Amino acid sequence: MNLKTNTKIALLLLPAVAVILFLFVGGLIFGILQSLEVNPFTGSFRDIKIDSYKTIFATATFRTSFIMTFFIALTATFLSMVFAIITALMLRKTFVGKKLVAFTYQIPIPMPHIVVAVGVMMLLSQSGLFSRIFYHLGVTSVPSDFPVLVKDDLGIGIILVYLWKQIPYIGVIVLAILQSVATDYEEVAHSLGASKWQSFRHVLLPLIIPGITPASIVCFSFAFGAYEVPFLMGKTRPTMLSVYSYQLYESLDLVGRPQAMAVSVFVALFVMLLVVAYQKIIMKASGRS
Repeated sequence: MNLKTNTKIALLLLPAVAVILFLFVGGLIFGILQSLEVNPFTGSFRDIKIDSYKTIFATATFRTSFIMTFFIALTATFLSMVFAIITALMLRKTFVGKKLVAFTYQIPIPMPHIVVAVGVMMLLSQSGLFSRIFYHLGVTSVPSDFPVLVKDDLGIGIILVYLWKQIPYIGVIVLAILQSVATDYEEVAHSLGASKWQSFRHVLLPLIIPGITPASIVCFSFAFGAYEVPFLMGKTRPTMLSVYSYQLYESLDLVGRPQAMAVSVFVALFVMLLVVAYQKIIMKASGRS
């Protein structure tokens, strides 16, 4: 590329990069300063304090929220990857009604998470549609006997919302990769005596991992830091880190605001470090340098 082409590309990318720098990087810097109890406009950088970080790390509520957040994000991402691969392999085959099934499969992708969360609450809560159906069928004696799937200890309702959204999101990427790959590789593997599992493990999986990796990173990062779904479907205590941070920020005690920012900064930095480590692990597992 010549200098003129590079300049044109830079100018085209400038608006998007400027928004990212202003909203994300600027917000992160502002949050870090607030977590250190420094006012970026009037405060002095000599007054930096790390009391907020010491407080949250010593708090049992923070540790419980972190474990819960990590569990939900990891579980939702892992299950999404597994079911996305399975459904993509099924949709790869030719069958009657494939176009309709493929269209239906992609419907959850553009739907907002909050809409899906409300739908899951209406279906799976103890006063929801399924509990009432089970009651009228005589499966349960009262609607409240229905299993607790919303605002439960394990965050099952939250995980179900993320699965509903993330399976087709990752699945469409996997399906696109599978459809672009000829079946010759699999046929050669079968002719050499490889089983279906061996063919998948050593032929297909290395081909789809480069597509799965960024998609799963996006899903994990979103699930780890999302607010609206845990707020609607999670318990009040313990709650996920995003809700815990908001609760601190909205508390009447102004000391809670630096602590809220410290939690938010921790979430951002933890996700960044984990994404780097995760990508290296996946690339190593797939045999790539």
